[in-house]
Amino acid sequence: MFLICFAGVHTGIMKLLCLSVLYKGEAKSNLLKAAYELSSFGFFQRSSIQEFMTFTCGLLVERSAFGSRASVSEREYMCHVHIRDDGLAAVAIADTEYPQRVCFSLLEKVLDEFSRQVDDRQWPTGTPETIRFTMLEEYLNKYQNPREADALTRVQAEVDETKIILHKTMESLLERGEKLDDLVQKSEELGQTSKAFYKTAKKQNRCCKMM
Repeated sequence: MFLICFAGVHTGIMKLLCLSVLYKGEAKSNLLKAAYELSSFGFFQRSSIQEFMTFTCGLLVERSAFGSRASVSEREYMCHVHIRDDGLAAVAIADTEYPQRVCFSLLEKVLDEFSRQVDDRQWPTGTPETIRFTMLEEYLNKYQNPREADALTRVQAEVDETKIILHKTMESLLERGEKLDDLVQKSEELGQTSKAFYKTAKKQNRCCKMM
């Protein structure tokens, strides 16, 4: 759900761009912690792209079921989400070359570690500023190279990929009659600069890929 309007940003190197932990409430999701790797994007685009990544993670969690794992494909990017039955969720955004199995092993590890360190009473109302969990940056850096990270996850049981729901686009998650443009404009997570960035990118329709 974030826009990428940066010519030549895809280098062919497997990349993990975002890792976040959220709580799935009955109506809305609540962002608890997030880490980003945006060095491959233009400096002046990073804040808007980060906001769209946050928006995407929240929408994925809100539109996915409790106890589910799903991947959403959009051009050369993938969003992977794992939501536990207790509502704790983790989302990873990577390029399509990044191995799905490694992503879901990472998400499971993050969820286990987060639930051990953070009291579940904080999940519904906590914020990135109030939640004390410092391992996301470490995981994001450690798993940048999936070949090395894979060695860390081989000792775990392999993810049963048949239980992962695959969506071709973010639009496939929307309810009938919903429009992405309307969700963007109504979003409280996106600032006016990011909304203007979204409109401009759509109008120009150049080098734009939507997730």
